[in-house]
Amino acid sequence: MKITKLEPLVLGTPWRDLTYLRVHTDDGIVGVGETRMLGHTEALLGYFNEAARNHVIGADPFNIEALVWRMKRGDYGRAGEVVMSGIACVEMACWDIIGKALGQPVWRLLGGNVRDGIKAYANGWYTVERTTEEFHQAARAVVDRGYRALKFDPFGPGRWELEPAESRRSVELVSAVRDAVGPDVEILVEMHGRFTPAEATRIAKELEPFDPSWIEEPVPPENQEALAKVSRNTTLPVATGERIHDRIEFRELFAHQSADIIQPDIGHFGGITETRKVAATAETHYVLLAPHNVGGPVLTAANLHLAAVTENFKIQEHFNDFADSHVKRAAPGVPEVEDGYFALPTGPGLGVELDVDFVREYPARSARFDLYAEDWQFRGTKGASAS
Repeated sequence: MKITKLEPLVLGTPWRDLTYLRVHTDDGIVGVGETRMLGHTEALLGYFNEAARNHVIGADPFNIEALVWRMKRGDYGRAGEVVMSGIACVEMACWDIIGKALGQPVWRLLGGNVRDGIKAYANGWYTVERTTEEFHQAARAVVDRGYRALKFDPFGPGRWELEPAESRRSVELVSAVRDAVGPDVEILVEMHGRFTPAEATRIAKELEPFDPSWIEEPVPPENQEALAKVSRNTTLPVATGERIHDRIEFRELFAHQSADIIQPDIGHFGGITETRKVAATAETHYVLLAPHNVGGPVLTAANLHLAAVTENFKIQEHFNDFADSHVKRAAPGVPEVEDGYFALPTGPGLGVELDVDFVREYPARSARFDLYAEDWQFRGTKGASAS
């Protein structure tokens, strides 16, 4: 079997463009991968054109390791977010092809499941004004939908440090969410790399009474020593990793013991196999895996297959029940969250099929997402009807 064609398609929403890649083979099997780029979708499409002729066309989709190595190392230049995202789409699609060819779900081909259900947490649910009343009501809706964990960023457009009044407001929002969901639902506090180590540590102390299961990316992601400083000075677990694109870059994080949970994004990290490799390294350091996922149904499905086979997996992020829920129709087949868990996918390959006609109904919108803008939490829906 040989790869004959790469076919990218982009589905647009008010705040994210979802890039799908259909990988065609000479025996008619088509696999699909997905990533979500922020502000670099056109660059990714350009990369697909070059990678197709340089590395992918003519390759055997069963030889994933060799293909990924060529794409990552064969251009000599260091692979960053765009290249690793392109590799991820091809790699996912190859697993989809293999599973379809063998009539098996990918998780069986990766060694079989170590769990029967995959715990999920909701994101994208707080597209409301930053008041305690609205956050309380929105959080209750997440629990009513069946989730037992939810994540949110209460800090508005905060940057480096917060003014006293804004700090109190942010902490009050966390308090409102805890009150809404009760003591048995996990709350996960996102900091989006906003703060200095001192400010992140101070805020973490204020959040301790509300027992968040982690604080995420408390400082910008480039400086592992700064992250380690926060970790040493808080009792709360620290999570990070969505903006790390190569498993080698996690070496310093493990050496400094600067995080308790890592969050690589399969769609930016070279795919399922690369993410599984860093998860195995994390396990040797007693660090948990909670993959970042702002993707649609194909990327979500890929995450579920990885979670099924990963011993040190903790929980899976999911946006699509609350933000742009229509995108689930782009590739039916992902199990719904019930009682806080996804069931394992059962179909061959990734277990989903891309609806090309549906994707074409929602063309790219050059979406831009600015976490330092006022009202960013509305994700493009304020003043307009959500899709």
